[in-house]
Amino acid sequence: MAKGQINVQTENIFPIIKKFLYSDQEIFLRELVSNAVDATQKLKTLSNIGEVKGDIGETQMEIIIDEKAKTLTFSDRGIGMTGEEVEKYINQIAFSGAEEFVEKYKDKASVIGHFGLGFYSSFMVADKVEIFSKSYLEGSKAVKWECDGSPNFSLEENDTRKERGTDIVLHISEDAKDYLKEHKIKELLNKYCKFMAVPIKFGTKEINDPEFTPKKTKDKDGKETTEPHRKIKVDNIINNPTPAWTKAPADLSDDDYKNFYRELYPMNFEESLFHIHLNVDYPFNLTGILYFPKLKRNLEVQKDKIQLYSNQVFVTDSVEGIVPDFLTLLHGVIDSPDIPLNVSRSYLQSDGNVKKISNYISKKVADKLHELFKEDRKAFEAKWDDIKIFIEYGILSDEKFAEKAKKFTLYKNTKGEYFTMDEYKTKIEVNQTDKDSKVVFLYSSNVDTQYSYIAAANDKGYDVLVMDTPLSSHLVGKLEQMDNNHTFTRVDGDTIDQLIKKDEEIPSKLTEDDEKTLKPIIESAIPNETFTVNFVSLSEKDQPMTITQAEFMRRMKDMSALGGGGMMGMGNMPDMYNLAVNSNHPLISRILTEKDEAKQKDMAKQATDLALLSQNLLKGEELSKFIKRSVELI
Repeated sequence: MAKGQINVQTENIFPIIKKFLYSDQEIFLRELVSNAVDATQKLKTLSNIGEVKGDIGETQMEIIIDEKAKTLTFSDRGIGMTGEEVEKYINQIAFSGAEEFVEKYKDKASVIGHFGLGFYSSFMVADKVEIFSKSYLEGSKAVKWECDGSPNFSLEENDTRKERGTDIVLHISEDAKDYLKEHKIKELLNKYCKFMAVPIKFGTKEINDPEFTPKKTKDKDGKETTEPHRKIKVDNIINNPTPAWTKAPADLSDDDYKNFYRELYPMNFEESLFHIHLNVDYPFNLTGILYFPKLKRNLEVQKDKIQLYSNQVFVTDSVEGIVPDFLTLLHGVIDSPDIPLNVSRSYLQSDGNVKKISNYISKKVADKLHELFKEDRKAFEAKWDDIKIFIEYGILSDEKFAEKAKKFTLYKNTKGEYFTMDEYKTKIEVNQTDKDSKVVFLYSSNVDTQYSYIAAANDKGYDVLVMDTPLSSHLVGKLEQMDNNHTFTRVDGDTIDQLIKKDEEIPSKLTEDDEKTLKPIIESAIPNETFTVNFVSLSEKDQPMTITQAEFMRRMKDMSALGGGGMMGMGNMPDMYNLAVNSNHPLISRILTEKDEAKQKDMAKQATDLALLSQNLLKGEELSKFIKRSVELI
């Protein structure tokens, strides 16, 4: 038996492993299963190139809990190790067996690469670790390695392991005994090992015997019954070694993609809208499938729905830095061995490949959206309301995506018609160009509450867009920056004649003295701390009073509410409104000429309350008084 000290550059590596190398205790399971998968894939590689002769047989690995013995065993039928290899790869941890293997066979096959110090994560949960291993090499003898968490180890020949492969036995420490519970291991296997490339057995399960046909009999009363189905026990394979993203798109049907989505998110009962299959091998390797969920107006979604894998080994579901921020709203899987990771595979390191991958994914998504738009515009329009907030987010946060998005971004008007920006500009530019030669895009953030303003615009022959997502205020600013020949104005931002100013002007029926007389009467009927009264010369057919909110202030408040920087605290400012009084409306003239002061005030109050009511600003006691007054007037 050989004894010695592990060749490390510190007196005791294990506290360092526990403190610095691993972010979560539970990832020991991922590391040990990954190593078993590596060993199995190496065997398959050697078999494929003829270095292992004959049939390699069953290659699944197994995880075994012995609660009584307080052990957790990871058993594989992979390449195995000789005593010399244990000495080299376990004791001299400065070397990486996987790295050397890749270097030797890099021109012959693709294998999983560098996993570094993964094995030593086992000491995060174990007081003692034993390795029983037998190499695939003919004539090799089985060996046992043992270590109690100090730099001291023992290595000896031991025939416990009869067949090729490796058993790693963890003697679980008292403070980690949760890892001897079946439900805990099942949870971790589902999290980290769901799609590893080698079948993983964890216990057995009962199924109906497929070779047994239940017989139908009759009881003593002559009632027909069927005997119980015979059950048999089979291996419980907890993973899917060939998930959809590892296959060619041509080999997958729409149902395959839908089924894989359900496999990824079994608790999500809503179908995705469509998917994008990623597959690139130059200048980096990347595969995956991204799904578009139904977002509608919701930006408060979990940004942990894209799972990152490295050769089917789960790494993280925090993919910021790997994909552009707006793409974190998507669901799915990305798998790349070229994303640099530290030894725990839990944190990304700064690297040029990451930026390239991020740009590629963004481009691929934009290209797919454009393809869907071109192939079936009607179907794309039907999905638009569910994906528009995602695309708006992309336009605002990614310049390259914004440029590509011009080809497929749609804008819907209040009539339910869809247009690209160029199409819409062509539609409205003749009628909605103001006296300064700017095309004015009118939009509504709420078709129901702004109905009267939309109707007024339609009466003028103007068209109104629906822009009702939380990002709309940011988006209109971005679109104005991209083309300074047009401007966006919310339809309730002013009276319609002021929204799109033309050269012609309507003369006012009121003199300046009339306005000075009327202004205090109207101001007394409305809170002057939040409303500014001004007179405008409109058509007699327009409303007598209209409440508007300045586009700039309202837009700044909306942006501030969503977290827009540089808004100078505007989100905390009270709402300010304009009360536009139509100087040509007959009601305004009647208020002016009314001799009974009390009646004059009632008329002014009724008119201002109607304007407030149209904007859903009349509430509580004032609403109750308005109703009572209206009944009396009737």
